[in-house]
Amino acid sequence: EVQLVESGGALVQTGGSLRLSCATSGFALDDYTIGWFRQAPGKAREGLSCISSSDGDTHYVNSVNGRFTISHNSAKNTVYLQMNMLKPEDTAVYYCAAVTLRWFEAIRKLESGYWNGYWGQGTQVTVSS
Repeated sequence: EVQLVESGGALVQTGGSLRLSCATSGFALDDYTIGWFRQAPGKAREGLSCISSSDGDTHYVNSVNGRFTISHNSAKNTVYLQMNMLKPEDTAVYYCAAVTLRWFEAIRKLESGYWNGYWGQGTQVTVSS
């Protein structure tokens, strides 16, 4: 059974940092592109970043580029999202997802806000002002 389980969400002050984890099971991490998305109340889901576990390629959308870093640990089947310089507008439920799309198609669809793949249940991040 394919599973993705997010953790690490918390309440943090503006300017603070958090590291989210996405623990995966039931599939070979290297065969998938893993992405992070978020959804704030009343807003559409937003794609943030993705990583190709097989070759380490990464992509970030403009709103998080330079503040967020995606990485993976294949031995632990886990993908991480290090978030620095957090802002109140980063408050949202954060999700990880997995797809088998080709890299540039994965990026295109990440930036559209949705992947037709496997999803976790999400973890809440709240940034206080």
